Amino acid sequence: MEEKKERPARRTGGFKRQEDDGLIKKLIQVNRVTKTVKGGRNMRFAALVVVGDGKGSVGYGMGKSKEVPEAIEKANAQAKKNMRKVALQGTSIPHGVLGVYGRGSVLMMPAAEGTGVIAGGPVRAVMEAAGVKDVRTKSHGTSNPINCVKAAVCGLYDLKSPEEIAAARGKTVEEILG
Repeated sequence: MEEKKERPARRTGGFKRQEDDGLIKKLIQVNRVTKTVKGGRNMRFAALVVVGDGKGSVGYGMGKSKEVPEAIEKANAQAKKNMRKVALQGTSIPHGVLGVYGRGSVLMMPAAEGTGVIAGGPVRAVMEAAGVKDVRTKSHGTSNPINCVKAAVCGLYDLKSPEEIAAARGKTVEEILG
């Protein structure tokens, strides 16, 4: 009898790449897309990538090309261009937030230190790239990776630090935090 070969453990959150620029690049999805034309079908590949510095900046990008590596490079370039700062508080987020994109929404809640990232595949990749170490999330409405990533990033961009809230209200941080 032949011995069964064990499959390698499945990785969630995309493939992690770290290059010389110090950015964390995570490939979320590669999609094969086709366009029917007069002569037949044109095949292309669409890549979804999340890029972050692990210290509070994150962005996502999509790229299309006839070759997979080229699509990934285009997505990386767009993600770097779209990077923005995110308000963090220690290893977590400062407050709960609901990120919405289309019919998909991602609820993100702060968590105590040591909790870890409790999130599904695409949202986990966004949190790790942004540098969030402790957070609880729940995706609602859709499991489409593109919409989940967009909703998570929208939610992170909506976060406000205690300093920003205090400045908007004309108070001190101590008065806000009580």
